[in-house]
Amino acid sequence: MSRVVASWSGGKESCFACYKAMLDGIEVSHLLNFVSKEERCMSHGLDSKLMVAQSQAIEIPIIQREVTWDTYEEGFKATMMELKQMGVNGAVFGDIDIQEHKNWVNRVCREVGVIPMEPLWGLDPENILTDFINEGFEAVAVNVKADLFGEEWLGRKVDRSFLEDLRKLHSKHNVHICGELGEYHTLVIDGPIFKRRIKILDSKRVLKEGYWKFWLLDISRYRIEEKS
Repeated sequence: MSRVVASWSGGKESCFACYKAMLDGIEVSHLLNFVSKEERCMSHGLDSKLMVAQSQAIEIPIIQREVTWDTYEEGFKATMMELKQMGVNGAVFGDIDIQEHKNWVNRVCREVGVIPMEPLWGLDPENILTDFINEGFEAVAVNVKADLFGEEWLGRKVDRSFLEDLRKLHSKHNVHICGELGEYHTLVIDGPIFKRRIKILDSKRVLKEGYWKFWLLDISRYRIEEKS
């Protein structure tokens, strides 16, 4: 049996890819998450403690490493070399259809001698999102591009209504259904791989300026609770 680490952003694709790997009988020994010096997740800007909460709710340990975008590859390789010493021989990623991302994954995994796994690669994005919902995962939108989405999208549950509204944006603005170009990001709070669930207790909507303007759901209070 392969023993792998799951590249983890806390969002729907990384979570769903991890789930699919587990369904195939692959042992996911760790989640791997990269954070900024401000202790924010590199992918969507949330407090990195939320990824720790996910790890606790799923009951798979998480490894977090501080990087910048300039040192991301170096940090990834160094961490994978550490994990190899622990018996990890592969890594699971949630890429769908951006060839540049897959090329990077294939190259860096080859250079450190681990097997890359891409359970979602080449699948239809709408089918991925539909399956994610149908399998019982629960996620909320936490980061959306301000030129495409209004702030009211923040905190929305990823459900059939969410998908229907995404279809409209796809038709109008060619928004990727799964947000693969960074149009939006999610946080998974429950699902089949979760032993417990995360309940968001307090948050605020913040408009951020970076490479582009985006709305962020800044979550300040939450708890891990038993499933009903």
